Amino acid sequence: MSKAEILAELPKLTREERREVVAKARELDGAEWVDPDLTEDEKRILDAELAEYEKHPDTGSTWNEVEARIRQSAQR
Repeated sequence: MSKAEILAELPKLTREERREVVAKARELDGAEWVDPDLTEDEKRILDAELAEYEKHPDTGSTWNEVEARIRQSAQR
């Protein structure tokens, strides 16, 4: 398949499929995956939160606990 054919097919893909294509291309280039929808501020916040979690992995809540709180607050 030529580059022109690949580029012509991209608009036909779903958003998730396009993300997979981007991730694969970045992987082939040796680059880390970065969500293109995140702003630089959001990336910094996530990096800071990840660093904090890595220092104290036992703090925080499980997904089940978070989900339960979300569902409880939605019922109010």
